[in-house]
Amino acid sequence: MRLTILTPISTLADIDEVAHIRAEDATGAFGILPGHADFLTVLATSVVSWRDGQGREHHAALRAGVFEVRGGREIAIATREAVLGDDLERLESDIVAKFRREAEQDRAARADAQRLYLAALKRIIRYLRPGRQSGPLDTSSGEPPP
Repeated sequence: MRLTILTPISTLADIDEVAHIRAEDATGAFGILPGHADFLTVLATSVVSWRDGQGREHHAALRAGVFEVRGGREIAIATREAVLGDDLERLESDIVAKFRREAEQDRAARADAQRLYLAALKRIIRYLRPGRQSGPLDTSSGEPPP
């Protein structure tokens, strides 16, 4: 099988002879062998492992991604960020942990941005409320004038 691992800025891996690949999605770990049916799934932040034609194991830590099998011979992984390495323990303990921390920080930042957006909408709605006297917002209190 042919394995391609892509990030937005580079092709990290383009390997022709892959005998087996193991990955993980929201339902758990799965394996792919040559001749597998077409398949598409969203990968969890995890380590993808594969065995080359000579039987050597290789790994890549992924910050989530999309995994696709085409024609039983082509495997493509598109991911935001990945690190290749042959030291599985280091990839799992250091890199995947880092990716998970960054993903949590991203989620927290998105939640904060959503809270700010909703607070701004509430203020606009209060300001545009029927029966409200026209005039500028009273910026000292953060509330529209009565």
